[in-house]
Parts: sequence; C-alpha cells; structure tokens
Amino acid sequence: MKISFNWLQQFVQTDWSVTEVGDLLTDLGLEVEGIEKYESIPGMLKGVVVGEVLTCEQHPNADKLKLTTVSVGLDEPLSIVCGAPNVSKGQKVAVATVGTTIHPIDGDPFTIKKAKIRGEASMGMLCAEDEIGLGESHDGIMTLDKKWAVGTPCSKVFALEKDHVFEIGLTPNRADAMSHIGVARDLKAGWLQRGIQTELITPSVNDFQIHQAQTPIRVNVIDSKAAPRYCGVRISGVTVGPSPAHIQNKLKSIGLTPINNIVDATNYVLHEIGQPLHAFDANVIQSNTVKVQTLKAGTKFKTLDGVERELHKDDLMICDGDTPMCIAGVFGGETSGITEKTKDVFLESAFFDSVRIRKTSKRHGLNTDASFRFERGIDIQICDYALKRAALLIMELAGGKITSEISDNYPNKVEAKQLIIQFDYINKLVGQEIPRGEIKSILTSLDIKINNVSETTLGLSIPSYRVDVTRPADVVEEILRVYGYNNIDFSDALSTSMPEGSKPLDHLERRVSNQLVNLGFFEIYNNSITKPAKKEKEGVVTLVNPLSQELSAMRTSLYGGLTEVISYNINRRTTNCKLFEFGNVYHKSSEEYHQNHQLILGVVGNQNESHWRGTENKSDFFYLKGVIEAICRREGVEYTENLLPESEQLIDGISLESNQNQFATIGQLDSGAFENIDEETVVFVAEIDWEKFTTLAKDKKIKARPISKFPSVKRDMALLIDSNIAFESLRKVALETEKKLLTSIQLFDVYEGKGIPEGKKSYGLSFTLSDHAKTLTDKQVDKVMSKIQHRIQNDFGAELR
Repeated sequence: MKISFNWLQQFVQTDWSVTEVGDLLTDLGLEVEGIEKYESIPGMLKGVVVGEVLTCEQHPNADKLKLTTVSVGLDEPLSIVCGAPNVSKGQKVAVATVGTTIHPIDGDPFTIKKAKIRGEASMGMLCAEDEIGLGESHDGIMTLDKKWAVGTPCSKVFALEKDHVFEIGLTPNRADAMSHIGVARDLKAGWLQRGIQTELITPSVNDFQIHQAQTPIRVNVIDSKAAPRYCGVRISGVTVGPSPAHIQNKLKSIGLTPINNIVDATNYVLHEIGQPLHAFDANVIQSNTVKVQTLKAGTKFKTLDGVERELHKDDLMICDGDTPMCIAGVFGGETSGITEKTKDVFLESAFFDSVRIRKTSKRHGLNTDASFRFERGIDIQICDYALKRAALLIMELAGGKITSEISDNYPNKVEAKQLIIQFDYINKLVGQEIPRGEIKSILTSLDIKINNVSETTLGLSIPSYRVDVTRPADVVEEILRVYGYNNIDFSDALSTSMPEGSKPLDHLERRVSNQLVNLGFFEIYNNSITKPAKKEKEGVVTLVNPLSQELSAMRTSLYGGLTEVISYNINRRTTNCKLFEFGNVYHKSSEEYHQNHQLILGVVGNQNESHWRGTENKSDFFYLKGVIEAICRREGVEYTENLLPESEQLIDGISLESNQNQFATIGQLDSGAFENIDEETVVFVAEIDWEKFTTLAKDKKIKARPISKFPSVKRDMALLIDSNIAFESLRKVALETEKKLLTSIQLFDVYEGKGIPEGKKSYGLSFTLSDHAKTLTDKQVDKVMSKIQHRIQNDFGAELR
C-alpha cells in the first residue's frame, strides 16, 4: 500500500524527517518496506527558466529554422536556433539552458549542449510542452504569461510537487490503516507515547447542504445482510473535465492514473479516509430507482473494461430497476459510468458484506481498490460522512449542486463492541508490567473508549473502524505495538514444556525423514491444490471458488508433484535426483470426502554424483527397493512381495503386503502417462500408504549384542527353478526352515538362456550360518543345508544343479 508523505501532513503536521516517520510507522506495526521519491514532473524542470525572445530572424541556411536571441536574466542574451513555427519576438518562453537534462513525454532524457545548427551557434532550447513532460502537444513552443519575470525558474511557474511515498506492507487485519487518515491516526498515537502532542485534522463536511430539492433517486436494498448500509445522493449540473494539478499529483504519487474530476474525487476520498465510493451517471437510471439485489445465474453483464461477464447467483448487483449497472463493491458497468456528457451524478457510499465481495472478486478475477477494502472490512459508521466529503469535493472540482436528500438505508444499527480486560492479563501476555496510567493513555490515543475502571479490570468500547479488535488479546496487541516492542525486556530464563503421554503422531514420520535424508534424499513440498487432469476422473475433489483454473482441484496422488519437481531439475541439468515427499491426497465417494496421508519416493539418474575415485551406480529398481527394505526393517514391518498388476502410473513393479493388506508399491514410472516427463527419462518410484504403515510399524526397541566369537560358515547352492518364482519366496521358506543358525541369504547369480530349459531359470544362493555359543561342525552345517534343500525342492519343485 502506498502512502504519500505530503498527503499525510494534511492530517498530522510534523517536523520529523521522512526516515524518522518511516521508522515510527514500522515500530507501530505498519512495516515500511521502502520509501520512494516522487516528482510530478521528472527532473522538476531544473535548469528550465523563463526567457523573453528579443529578436527572431530567418535562419540563413534553413527555411524552417529561426535565429533568436533570448534573455534569461544573464548579462548577455542567448543565441538559440529554433524550429517551432510559432516563435516570435516579444514572447515569454520556457528555455532549457546548456547543461539542463530534460525529460520528454516520449523518449529518453537528454542533456542540452552547446551546438552549431546549420552553421549557427545555439546555446539552449526553446521548449514545447511535451519536451519537458508538461503535456502531449508538439505543435510549437510553449508561450508563458507575460507576468513572469525573465530568469524565473519554471518550477515556480507550474504547480509542481515533490513528495516521498511510503510502501507499507499492510497485514490483512489492519483494514483501519488502508487510508491516509488511518495511518495518521497511528502516527498520532505513536507521537503521544513519545510525549509529542499532535492534533488529528479531519476534513470538515459542515458546508454540506441541499441546494435545490428535486425528485430523489429511490434506493431499494433487497438483501440487507449483503448490504447492511447503503447511502446515496444526487448532484446536478456538474461539468466533467480534468482534475486540477494538486488532485492529480496526489493520485499519481500513489500510483493512480487521473481519469476525470468526478472519478478522481471518489478515488481521492477512498485513499483519504478509506471508504470506497461509486459515481453513476444519474440520467442513465431510467427507472429512477437503484435496486441492490442479486440476479439470475447466467445473466450477462459488461463491465468497464469491456469484458462481458456471466453473473453468479450470489453476485450482489447495483441495478437500474432490474437492469444491472455495477457489480457491488467490485467493478462498474460499461454503460452507467461517468462520461464527458454527464451532467447529473448519483453518488454511492455503502457497506457490503466482506465474504460476499471476496467471493465475487475471486470468481470474476477482479481485484480493485474498492474490493480490497470491502474484503477486509471498512467502517460502517462513516458511509454518510464519506458521501458528504465526496459530494463537497465534486462540487469544488466540477461545480454542480446537491439536489436530493441523502438516502440512507441502515436498518440494523451496529453498536460498538464492548470488551472487559484484566490488568493482570495484559501484563501476563506482554511478559512484564506496564504502568496502568500508560495503558489507559495508549488506549485513549487509539480511540478505544474506557467506560469504567476497577482495581483489576477495564471496561472498553472499541471504535467501529477497528473491525479486527474482537478479543482481549487483540487489545493487548494494540497496547504493545504503541508501547513499543523494543521496550520489552529480554529474560535470561528459558521456559519450555515437555510433551506428556504417547509419542506424537509425526514422530515416526520425522524418524523416517531423517533416515532418508541420511541416505542422500531431498525432501520436497508441493501444493495440495493443483490443476485438474485433462481427462476427468471419478472421485476428484474440486474447489467451489478456485483462485485460477490451474489451482482448481485437490490432488488425488503425489505422482504429479513429484514428476513436476523431477522435470524442473532435469531441465536445469540436475539429472541425479533422489526425492521424497509426505503429503495428503484427497478423494470423494458419493457425498463423503476422504483424506489419506502418503509417502512417495522417486529416483532418477545416478545414486551419487560423479567422482574420480568412484564408479557411477545407477539409481535403479533394486536400489529403491533396498531403501524401502531398510525403512521397513528399522520400523519392524514384516511383509511379502507380489508382482504388481496393471497400474496407471507404473510400467511394472511389485507390491508389499502385510496380512494380505497392500501398503506400498515399487516400480518404474510410466513416463508416457505424465506430460511433464520425457518418455526417455527413466524414473523409479515407491509409494507408501502412510496410515497403513503407521499401523504396521512397531515401537521397536533395538537390542545390541556382541559380535560372535565363533566363525560363521558360508555355503552356496545353485538351483534350477520355475521362472515365475521370486527370490523373496525362497528366502522366506529358508528362514522358516532354520530359524536358529541361518543368519542371512543372498542371491548372487541369476541366469536364463543357453543350457537352461524354457520356463526355467538358475539361481545362485549364498547361505550364512552362525552359532553364538560354539563353532559349527561340518556335520551340523550339512544337516541344516540338507533340510533347507529338501524344503525348497518340495515347495517349489526346484532341482539342484
């Protein structure tokens, strides 16, 4: 939000510097993010002075040029070559002297230098208005009023203004500070806390009066909840034209473009006191009735920007009878606005429901200064005051007379909020004791009325413009920001609270996250709101009021976000990625909504970056499977593996099950199913249903034991088995057969091809046996291996090679 320093000083006068005021605003909670210099004319016409043309003769070497001598108040007149057709002797003109930098309307700034033009010396430039940024005309040089003395700086001739503009990072709750008077109120309170008495000067509306009563434009508010207050007045006989320079300069300084004196007046009052207003051409209102209502869904309405919009059934409209003129609180219509032909104005000042305005604004993608304020909440009590202020300003700028009573539809008066707060509560929340007299002084400076005081409590009335102050905690915040956060002492004590009861639900998630990070993975975060799939799917949760089409559906899986991150990194030449994300996915069945927490892992490229001493190991299916095995082993999750049936996301892979309940999948991503991944990019993905995994995970206590004093024994076995038998099945049977001595089984060779029957494959298995109590004998080892061999042969029809 932009706030003009010059404009502020109309309400609170100070001799503080701009920087000092900016620091105070930041201390008061209105963070000043920057201070910009503003000049109504770039360069402020520095070096441009009033000159008098003493002589004007034809250039001897050019038909379209003139030789002039111009007095600018120096000892000798200047010789200047001029090409303007209107230059003549005796004129008072604007002269840019040598060394002056001028800023034309079109083009870059340039510096005036001594020059020879067609053989004649030229010591300056006689200026047209577009050449020094004062207007658009280039028909000839500017001629000035003869009253101006030669040598007078042109910055004094024209109403130029220099200013400083604060860029304030306004928090959403501070609706009261969305105007110059709102900021001035805070400065007044801040200065009072520092012992500086300042008066808040507000615009007077005492001159408001009805000059000539005509038939009023009636106002009919159909929905008083959507429009709790609506005021209007008629102004007749206006003359629409440009605003005077001082109004235009104020608006330009805060980034607004002047339009005409009527519209500029409404914008001026909006930024002055924070009340949005709208001006209608009164002669367009054929029914002589302004109706505030909603219209049938699908009704077409063309707004000021020329766009035809389709109305929603909840869009509040300002209508001429039943004909829409304006989207209430958001944007005006194309046919009801102020034009050069407008003679009579109907001026609106209203209070609209903030939720209704916010939804309409988002629906139509219209963010205006008015909707910005209505969405956050304005002061319902100043609608009539703002209307009078704007009407008087319109008469000052455009003439005219007030020709109707104020129509004020305010059926349900809003009373000031009442709060009771304890002194002990204030001190407890602040962390130290603030003197009671100082508390009362701060509250009074903030227009918070103290109704009663006791030994322990304060009874308060909150001003209507502080829509954000609803609780005692809010009052403490107000006290603290004016008292000064810098005045709160630091304590050397460290206070903390210890969690009680069972471990928090995210304890397991944090532990697994740390494990993955230690394995070289990076955690990613993606938005739960995403764009809908090109092909509509069942069960997708869509948003009623999306911010955009790109953010209109809740994600149904974590694959989309993962592939976007992988694609983003690969496009920037980060080709080795190991990523994981915890997140929620959403589905809808019938009328019920479901939310599920999941973990997804994705790997692409190499396991590690290239190194001169190392080899490049690809991140493949087995690497990712090993990572999932490590997680399950650490958390005590036992499972079986099964080949994965057809999947929308994976080409092939496996599923992990526990008690016939699938909780995870691992496989190669089907790149063709995702538009942001190149089909040649090989990505391996694992997805875990975290809620099921949490149920399966045991609170496993790790037990340590010393390394066995006795040597282990290894035996190998080569088996011929059916090609559809997985190693995991053999491993599981072997461990069931010998639970005491068998410590590990490794698959060291897989062979299919020449010498192996069709439908068969050869497995090379390595078995490790150990006994912590004694050395194993060959007889014991042979017995165990024989038992395992017979079990595998019986269960799987395996043959020993």
